[in-house]
Amino acid sequence: MIEIGIKDIIDVVLVALLLFYVYKLMRESSSANIFAGVLIFILVWIFVSKVFEMRLLGGILDTLINVGSLALIILFQEEIRHFFSTIGTQRATFRWLHRNRRGAARRDDIMPIVMACTSMAKQKVGALIVVERAVSLSDTVRTGEVIDAHISQRLIENIFFKNSPLHDGAMVISKKRIKAAGCILPVAHDNNIPKALGLRHRAALGISQKCDCLAIIVSEETGGISVAQYGEFTLKLSGEQLESKLSTAFGVEE
Repeated sequence: MIEIGIKDIIDVVLVALLLFYVYKLMRESSSANIFAGVLIFILVWIFVSKVFEMRLLGGILDTLINVGSLALIILFQEEIRHFFSTIGTQRATFRWLHRNRRGAARRDDIMPIVMACTSMAKQKVGALIVVERAVSLSDTVRTGEVIDAHISQRLIENIFFKNSPLHDGAMVISKKRIKAAGCILPVAHDNNIPKALGLRHRAALGISQKCDCLAIIVSEETGGISVAQYGEFTLKLSGEQLESKLSTAFGVEE
């Protein structure tokens, strides 16, 4: 008779949660079909080798499993990197550590961003602003023009003015300063992104999938304000909602 204890139930629940979380990451990177294929192969291997104990076929599958482990690391290297990056920057676990390391933000630090975005939205000026949180964006900064200036509404609007040479790239804000503009971001290729969203939205989603940051998009076509964080969009934000998003993300002190 098989005895099932509390430890076994916890074990099964944890494995189920882990598989669901990994599947969610794979779905975001359009690798869900490959992940499903790998799961099916593992299930077949378990039944052949452990349940039915087929020696010949089981031996072949055992060899494929041993070699396949290295192949999976190569195949899913971006997803594995994203997985460990996400674990290392979970808000609930590391919020206190991150806040003490970077210093709590103040309302004066985010209001120029909010005011610039609402102003550009009214004029339908396209913009893409990436605000650093726990993970350094130094690699992204190096792809653009270094500015290292105090955050101001006028400077943000001038950089994204339609005739500005830097308006097409992304602005990076780090440590309460505008670090760079005209930066190049990784573009997300998810099939479930609405077709109405353009390249700025895809770039914002791409950087939010790879780094712990908050990406703000102002649409040139509609003037809508959106935010990408943790690989997910929040669309059609008002100025007050954007301020609330920034305040929550950075633990703003009055």
